[in-house]
Amino acid sequence: MPKIRVLTVFGTRPEAIKMAPLVKELEKNPDKFESIVCVTAQHRQMLDQVLSLFSVKPDYDLDIMKENQNLWSLTADVLLKMKEVFESANPDIVLVHGDTTTSMAAALSAFYAKIPVGHVEAGLRTFDKYYPFPEEINRVFADAVCTYHFAPTDTSCENLKKSSIPQEHIYKTGNTVIDALLYTVGQAKAPEIDLDENLKTILMTSHRRENFGKPIRNICKAVLELVDRNPDIQVVYPVHLNPNVQKPVYELLGGHERIHLTAPMEYAPFSAMMKKAYIIMTDSGGVQEEAPSLGKPVLVLRTTTERPEAVEYGTVKLVGTDKDKIVTEVEKLLRNSDEYKKMSEAINPYGDGLASKRIADILYENLKK
Repeated sequence: MPKIRVLTVFGTRPEAIKMAPLVKELEKNPDKFESIVCVTAQHRQMLDQVLSLFSVKPDYDLDIMKENQNLWSLTADVLLKMKEVFESANPDIVLVHGDTTTSMAAALSAFYAKIPVGHVEAGLRTFDKYYPFPEEINRVFADAVCTYHFAPTDTSCENLKKSSIPQEHIYKTGNTVIDALLYTVGQAKAPEIDLDENLKTILMTSHRRENFGKPIRNICKAVLELVDRNPDIQVVYPVHLNPNVQKPVYELLGGHERIHLTAPMEYAPFSAMMKKAYIIMTDSGGVQEEAPSLGKPVLVLRTTTERPEAVEYGTVKLVGTDKDKIVTEVEKLLRNSDEYKKMSEAINPYGDGLASKRIADILYENLKK
């Protein structure tokens, strides 16, 4: 029986983390699949870290990242260069992930080539086209052209039905990020940071485009107030490489003895750092899904989320970027053990670590020749 030629496309660190377990699952079944990997390198350095961690070697590397790249050039580069990859690889199906410009443009390019597309982590929505920007519309476009929609939760399945996606094209699989987390967290070591073991550690990330400017400055001011008011805490903040993040963060938070600003962490050490943390503050989508599996309360530095399930289950709380709101919600968890327990022991709705196997099984059943 001919093998199914599966071309997996991703370009950023979050995509790589969530697609790597699926690539490894396809590779485990060489009698069924020929796995082909294309990276656009929309992000370069942080992407390469994940490729190394999971031992994924791309067959195609478009290496499109440019200094101060913009959405127009990025979209055009992916759209055009994927055409050449399709002509060379001749896949039976193309897999994209989530909400990046790589995913949207690669899916559109595959649609132009009349190649079926599978969307991993399909159906997430805020229903506000500017939050997150441009990710909300990237997801909508990708879902519109895909044939197979691998939705992580019941809510994402319902969102797809509301978008007029046929029921027979929707598959609830769980989220592959849990597969990745369980693969790495047991073997990972936390980075070597001079932390005081007697203090509670708050791990935070903030890098999203809609938080550039005043919002990220508000977040930093909240962190300053928290460490000044609470001598029993310390903060670890791996700072994204984007200058719109680096400048205000180092300007406002640099030099404080209980605020540890670090370079972006590789995925395995970051997973270990999540396990070590007491509270996590983030605007990251993936962290909202991962941290609850480790029993960590997550305060989301956004006003909306395309991942409402964790909010409904109580593992995640939206706190936005208002300084006073952030301080209030963090201190509530620091001082109220019942509130902390309620969040840390809530059930994670995002999966059991078997999403990649489910997706591979669905592909085989639908595409076997």
